[in-house]
Amino acid sequence: MGERTCHIHPQALVESQKIGAGTHIWAFAHVLKGARIGCDCNIGDHCYIENGVTIGDQVVIKNGVSIWEGLLIEDLVFIGPNVSFTNDLFPRAKIYHGHYERTLIRKGASIGANATILCGITLGRWCLVGAGSVVTRDVPDFAIVYGNPGKLKAWVCKCGKILGFVRGKRICCGCGLEYEKASDTKVICLSM
Repeated sequence: MGERTCHIHPQALVESQKIGAGTHIWAFAHVLKGARIGCDCNIGDHCYIENGVTIGDQVVIKNGVSIWEGLLIEDLVFIGPNVSFTNDLFPRAKIYHGHYERTLIRKGASIGANATILCGITLGRWCLVGAGSVVTRDVPDFAIVYGNPGKLKAWVCKCGKILGFVRGKRICCGCGLEYEKASDTKVICLSM
């Protein structure tokens, strides 16, 4: 078995040497020198990844997404097409602050197409952000948020099924994972 390398499309511009094995970077993507991308990722056409960005393993970034300095993306994250991130709460042309807000996208989070994620927040583990949403606050683990501004609407299992807490505080998903509703804003997976 030979060495496993990454695949970079001939029309991509990749300046970073820190690209994990098995990662695919497609046409017209631009990855700056200071970016780090993990193993088995898929970076779509027309993506831009800035210096100071860290992307975990098995991350999928669909076409037309810019990942700005200050973003930390953990493993198994899905970022839909044309998602918009920010890294400056008070942007001005030709004024450089020298510090960018940190935004954390936790393991397994999914962000729907055309959502906007303001900087300085955390998207929790295995959360789901609906397409077109504008997220202005932290999102709890396993939460489904959507709208403008994004609001907590329901809870979702790691497998992607909606958790229907009807009575009581515990529920077992059809996939076998068990969850407990600790409060109106916190759900805990008891099986992980």
